[in-house]
Amino acid sequence: MPQLNPTPWLPIMLMSWLTFTLIIQPKLLPFIPTNTPSNKSTTTANTSSWNWPWT
Repeated sequence: MPQLNPTPWLPIMLMSWLTFTLIIQPKLLPFIPTNTPSNKSTTTANTSSWNWPWT
């Protein structure tokens, strides 16, 4: 069964992960995010039930 043979796809997967972690990821991490998080106070909304005419 060719699905169980790890020879063709395992080195490709490992090389792609190594490429991502060693080359691409360090280049992406220094970018400053455009939407910086802000300190917002959490407020709870007052929810009331609706009066349905058929109940």
